[in-house]
This record gives sequence, C-alpha cells and structure tokens, in this order.
Amino acid sequence: MLVALFALQLGSLVASAHACGCGAMIPDRSQRIGVDRETSAVRWDGRTEQIVMRFTVRGNAERAAWIMPVPTRADVELGDPELFDELDRLTRPAYRDRHHFWPRGDDWPFAGGAGDGAAAAPPGDAGADVGVVGRERLGPFDVARLTATDPGALSGWLEKNGFELSDRLAGELEPYVEQKWEYVAVRLAPDQKATGAEGAEGTGTDGTDTDGTGNDGTGAGGRGTEGARAVLRGDLDPLRISFASDRLVYPMRLSRLAPTPQSLGLYVLADHRMEPRGDIGGAKPEVTFAGEITEPAGPVAALTGGRPVYLTALDQEFPEPSRIDGDHELRTVADTPYQEVIYTDRLLTIGGGIPVWLLTVSGVLAVVAGTVGALVAVRRRGPRGAVRSAP
Repeated sequence: MLVALFALQLGSLVASAHACGCGAMIPDRSQRIGVDRETSAVRWDGRTEQIVMRFTVRGNAERAAWIMPVPTRADVELGDPELFDELDRLTRPAYRDRHHFWPRGDDWPFAGGAGDGAAAAPPGDAGADVGVVGRERLGPFDVARLTATDPGALSGWLEKNGFELSDRLAGELEPYVEQKWEYVAVRLAPDQKATGAEGAEGTGTDGTDTDGTGNDGTGAGGRGTEGARAVLRGDLDPLRISFASDRLVYPMRLSRLAPTPQSLGLYVLADHRMEPRGDIGGAKPEVTFAGEITEPAGPVAALTGGRPVYLTALDQEFPEPSRIDGDHELRTVADTPYQEVIYTDRLLTIGGGIPVWLLTVSGVLAVVAGTVGALVAVRRRGPRGAVRSAP
C-alpha cells in the first residue's frame, strides 16, 4: 500500500501539464512540480480586469512554464504579497457568543466545572504563427506575452524554451485559439537572492543566454559557487495580470486536465456583488463573504485606486475536474451582505460566574419551601378568628 500511495503521488507530480486554477503549469520532463494552492483576487471596474494570483508549489523542479489564456492584450507585473493577508482579514468570520440557560455536556455539573464550548478557527525566437508582444523579468519570473494562431505554434515556442506541450493541453487550448485569445507564458525560476541557494553551473538554455536578455545565466541554471541548486518550492511571488474586458471572466477550462480534485478560492472586487453564472461542472459555488469596503486601505486600496468596492469571496470544489466545461463568467447580483458567523456556546452566568439556572432553581426551591412552611404553620395555629362556644 505504501508503494502504491507513493506511486500515485509521484504520478500526479510528474504530469507534463499540471492544471492550477486559471492556467497550466509545465515542468521539465525529468522534474516534477505540484501546485498545492492557488489564491486569486480579481478586480473589475466594468472596463478592465486585473487578476492577482499566488502559487504555493512543491516538487524538485528548478524551473517550469506556466500558461494562462487571456481575452485581450495583457500587462504583467509583480503583485503585492500582503494583498491576500488583507483580504483574508476583511473576509474572516465574525465570532460571537451564544448563551444557553440549561447546562450541557461541557457545563457543570456534567463536566465538573463551568466550561465554555470553543469555536473552531478556521526569449526564445517566435515561430511564424507566434508573436511575442512583450517580455520582461519580474523577480523569479521570465514573462512573455504571446499571440498564437494555433496550439502547434505555441508548442513550438515552448519547445524552443525547453518545455513540452502535451497533446491534451494543446487540445484544451483550441477553444481559446478559435476565440482569438492571447496567452501569458511565464518561465519560472527560483530567485537566488530570496532563497539563499546557489545555482549550479548550467548548460543549454539554463546556463547560456538564449534570449538576449542576460537573464538565463542568473536563474536556476546560473553558475554557483557551492554547486547547490535552488528549486521552485513554497509561496512564489504573486503576479498581477491586467487586460481590457467588458465582462468579468475567470479562465478555468485548463483545470479539467487536473488528475486530482481541485478547489477554487476567489476574491472578487467590483462595484457590486458578483457571482458565477453557473457551476461549469463543479459543485455549487459558495459565497463565504459579501460586503462593501467603504474605506479600502493598504494593498486593497492600491488595487482599487482607493475607491469603495464591493468584495465577494467565493469557494468552489471540483471533485471531478474532467467535467469542467468552460470558464467562469461572473454576473452582478443584489448587494445582499453576508458574513459567516461562528458561535461560541456559553452557559448563561451572573456575578462571579454563577450559573443563572442554578440561581433560578435555588430561588424556586426556596419560594416553594417558604410557601410550604407558611401553610404548615397556619394549619398548626388553626383558623384565625375561630370562637369556641361555652359549654
């Protein structure tokens, strides 16, 4: 069983294309990479869409390629890693006390003390059919913005940069080609300064400058003094991708390639509450927070331009990724606020923690006892005002 489990995990890591939310991750053929989590925030003002995403990865890959389709020409820059901390703070559940009168299993006298219930906390040369419309180095990312008239041309570009496009991934890209979408293709390599690891001497595309930018020799295949190699692992710097769009769309089609169940967590910042039009083959999307942020601050203000914004947090599970049949399109719905509330059940007490039920029962017993005593005393004295007749 241990061997089987190891083989299953290894197989999921070595896959030539690992779907991850709104894109596909492609490692070198002999290396493996897996995306543990992808956290995304989307800002849409009716004209422009911005997607900020952060990957948490594992494996032994020293470099990988990531492809994301976009409907129009995109601009790419590094995002603020503190954005997700702020969004998590804004959408966290409310914690409230809920009191009960009668004692329960954790309360005295059942548990031996007046306890409370605890709440759970939760570049290469372009082929004839590929146009490189922009390229830049952003932290650990070598970012290329591409146009492609067919997946085969995109495959050729990837191969020239040391990666292989699987037949399955090429097939899933065809709908985007038909819609004349473009692509953001990102070559990821560990940031040596950030990780503290030294790159070993590389060859081919790793150790030589193949793209004329001078970046290849400083990446994972650069010459190092210690012979150690840095790998892609942990939280990567977030990327911020902006493009014109008159509708809010979140690309999800490539996630159908994932070999294991997928989970989508999405923060949406718009003028109104936004929800997906459908489930696109997954479970029903769940709204975990919805509310207006009237005074955004910090990285949220930077993303929204300081304007008030309506924030919607969504979660969705995809038990069978192969059933995903399209991209998420989100629509405006009524601005009904929602916040999850986690209750802590507490026994109702007074004063120094004396249970109210005990005082109430004691008081009732005292009243009953007093009433009974008074009746007994009256009966012993006999009827008041009774006159005995003379013999």
